[in-house]
Amino acid sequence: MSPSTETPVRPTVETGTGLRAAHLHRSYGRGRGAVHALRGVDIGFEPGTFTAVMGPSGSGKSTLLQCLAGMDQPTSGTVHWGPTEITALPERRLALLRRAEAGFIFQSYNLMPAMTVEQNVALTARLAGHRVDRDAVRAALAQVGLADRLKERPGRLSGGQQQRVAVARALYARPRILFADEPTGALDRATGREVLWLLREGVEVEGRTCVMVTHDPVAASFADRVVILADGVLVDELVRPSAALIAEKLGGLGC
Repeated sequence: MSPSTETPVRPTVETGTGLRAAHLHRSYGRGRGAVHALRGVDIGFEPGTFTAVMGPSGSGKSTLLQCLAGMDQPTSGTVHWGPTEITALPERRLALLRRAEAGFIFQSYNLMPAMTVEQNVALTARLAGHRVDRDAVRAALAQVGLADRLKERPGRLSGGQQQRVAVARALYARPRILFADEPTGALDRATGREVLWLLREGVEVEGRTCVMVTHDPVAASFADRVVILADGVLVDELVRPSAALIAEKLGGLGC
């Protein structure tokens, strides 16, 4: 695959990029059969903060993440990355902005099966037309415990190992904004904690804005705050809560 020749979009600010969503609605279908996944959500995420988004199944948490990340278009409302309203951008411009500023860790891994582990980690940089720093690629893989699997294909790895490759890919790009959907869901407890500390370190050291969807109170306790959705509405916000308090709040919603 040859690198893109597009000129990357410059980051919007030097020290970090915050996010904010205003009056965010997302509906699927029409009439009586319409499903209202988000109902007027207003929320902000400051640079250098780590936020966990939680809620019962069907609460709208993954839809919120996808709208914030520019992967889904809200029915109405706006999303800003720094001063840029991404909901007003044409798809091509938005794609360039995502490559320049954002990292993604999703449950489906999104690895290229024909590429090696090393090539998958460098893929986003290649698509953006950037020079690949092979030492940094290997360092990112070492961070997630896969320094010895550089030349493997994803199909030869376990689900947990594939998730670690996806994490390494996001860390290698050093994004200003990181979106994570259940990043530890396929990992054992020890590896999951290591990944969460890596996310935490990126927030504290690099001023990254991290937004993570999770169902796990222990994972959420690594965040600066936890926001809880129910039926597409923000119903609670916790600042630096313990895993026990998070579990108690979710229990009250029938989670």
